[in-house]
Amino acid sequence: MPRCARLDAPGVLHHVIGRGIEKGKIFLTQHDRNDFLSRLATLAQEGSLSLYAWSLLSNHFHLLCKTEKNSLPSSMRRLLTGYVVNFNRRHVRYGHLFQNRYKSIVCQEDAYLQELVRYIHLNPIRAGIIPSMDELNRFPWSGHSALVGTIRRDWQDTAYVLSYFGQRAKARKNYLQFMEEGISLGKRPELVGGGLIRSSGGWSSVLALRRRGGKQAGDERILGDGEFVQSVLSEMDEFGKQNLRVNARHLDLPTLAERACIAHKVSLQEVRSGSRRHNAVVTRQELSKVAVMLFGYSGAEVARYLGVTTSCVTRVVSSGGVSAKVRGRYLEEGQSLQAGRASAP
Repeated sequence: MPRCARLDAPGVLHHVIGRGIEKGKIFLTQHDRNDFLSRLATLAQEGSLSLYAWSLLSNHFHLLCKTEKNSLPSSMRRLLTGYVVNFNRRHVRYGHLFQNRYKSIVCQEDAYLQELVRYIHLNPIRAGIIPSMDELNRFPWSGHSALVGTIRRDWQDTAYVLSYFGQRAKARKNYLQFMEEGISLGKRPELVGGGLIRSSGGWSSVLALRRRGGKQAGDERILGDGEFVQSVLSEMDEFGKQNLRVNARHLDLPTLAERACIAHKVSLQEVRSGSRRHNAVVTRQELSKVAVMLFGYSGAEVARYLGVTTSCVTRVVSSGGVSAKVRGRYLEEGQSLQAGRASAP
C-alpha cells in the first residue's frame, strides 16, 4: 500500500516520532544526545521551526514543533541525515539507523497542544527511565526541564507553551500541576497518531456519534476534530497546488545542473568527471543541496547523476541549508526555463 503524502505548510503544528530500526537504540551515549540536540537547536535558532516539546529515549524520540520558514521534510532531513552520519562514524557502523521514515501527525493546536506537551514530557517516567516528577524536573533529555526553569535552553519556545497555563507569575505552577495530574492517565494511545477514532476520543465515541446520526471527517495524518480535518486538507491541497506550480519546472536534474553550471561558470562534463577544481566542487555541492533539500530528490539519485557516492552527497546536505540567494536562482530566476531541457544524457 503506498504511503500517504505528508501534510505540511508554514505554521502547522506537528507531533513527530522517530524510532530506531528493529527497535534498536538510536542514542548510545551522552555525546549522541548532545549531537542530536545541537542540530535541533540550530534548526530552531535559524527559524526553520519552533520547538515546544521534545524527549529523547534510547530507541526513539518525540518532537512537538511548528514549521516556519522551511518545510518539515527539509528540516527533518537535515536533522536526521547529519545525525546518522556522525553516529555511524562515532560508533563505527554502517547502514540505516532509523526505522523507515519518521512519523508526523498534524495536530489541532487549541485542542491538543497542552495534552501533547504533557504526553511527550512524561515519556521518561512512563518508560521507567526516571521514577518521579522531581527527577523529571532535572532530567536533561526532555524539554520539561526548560519549561520549569532548571535547565536553560534558549532555542526552545517555553514562553509560548507557558502562555497556555495563565499569567507568567502562575504559569509554571499551573504547568507543574497539570503534569503531575497526567501521571495517572497512563500511556494515552489516543495521542500517538491521527484518524477519526483518536480524534474522537476512542471507538466508543465514534459509535455514539454515529448513533446520533452525526458524521465527522477523519485522516490518519491529522489529530483534530472533523472541521479541523477538512480545513487542513483544503489548505494543504491549495498549498500543494502552489508547490506544484513552482516545482513542476524543476523536477529535472539536468535542468538543475545546467543552472548550477551557469552560475559557477563550469561545464557539466567537468562537474560530473570528479574534477577537484574549486568551481566544480562548489557546483556539485550546490546541486546536491538544492536537489535534495528543495526538490525532494534522494541522495542516491543525485549521487548517481553526479557520479559520486551517496555518502558524499549526504555529507554535503548535512553540512548546512540553502541560502536565500541560491533559492532564488532555482525557484524564481529559473522559472522561465523550460522543463526537461537537458544538458546531459
